Amino acid sequence: MREVQLVYSSRPFGYDDLTLTGILLQARENNARNGITGALICRGDLFVQMLEGPRDVVTSTFERIARDERHADVVKLLCRDIDKRLFPEWSMRHDPAQSRMWTREEVAKGAICKASGREILGIFERLAREHLCVPKT
Repeated sequence: MREVQLVYSSRPFGYDDLTLTGILLQARENNARNGITGALICRGDLFVQMLEGPRDVVTSTFERIARDERHADVVKLLCRDIDKRLFPEWSMRHDPAQSRMWTREEVAKGAICKASGREILGIFERLAREHLCVPKT
């Protein structure tokens, strides 16, 4: 079965540290059980997440996320077949959005929907390279 990478963005609804901790714990448990890996980049106004794994499992996970009340304005940014995962040992890598991300003003003006697939993948490729020494969870 082919594996895919799916990247989506959303606006957090009711965002705080406790909500984020709950999302990460639930994602790590579910993803480990279902063979999904990936990364979540987040801040108060933005979630951008990559899911990697078997197409049917990634698709059903994305559909569940799209219905989750903690996410608003969920947009699938890309979905592509892959031969190799970027985050093979991470059930869910967490990374608070860094300066490489768009500003709040750029997000408000639609920067995410205007970004190319290459730009979006580049964010996650940099994240994968930057955190090679971080303990995996």
